Amino acid sequence: MLIRIVRMTFRPEAVDDFLENFNANKKSIRNFPGCHHLELWQDENVKNIFLTHSHWESEEHLNQYRDSELFKSVWTFTKALFSDKPIAFSSRKLEEVEK
Repeated sequence: MLIRIVRMTFRPEAVDDFLENFNANKKSIRNFPGCHHLELWQDENVKNIFLTHSHWESEEHLNQYRDSELFKSVWTFTKALFSDKPIAFSSRKLEEVEK
């Protein structure tokens, strides 16, 4: 399982446009083959910083999404709203500590 985090900083006046576009596409992204989980987070203190947290079956599945028309249309719209360069990274969970 590949865990993908993308941190995005938007122009404050563009936040509503981002949220509208995310809401319009979130089900298609979540239902893309190989996507097992999708969350949108907002920074607690800086309200124009958002993160997507997604789980992918494999890096290959993530790359298939990144090569898709869905991603290209969503990302083209989204990146026009940034005020800073996005930060993305992929990880694998090694351990979950229970109570």
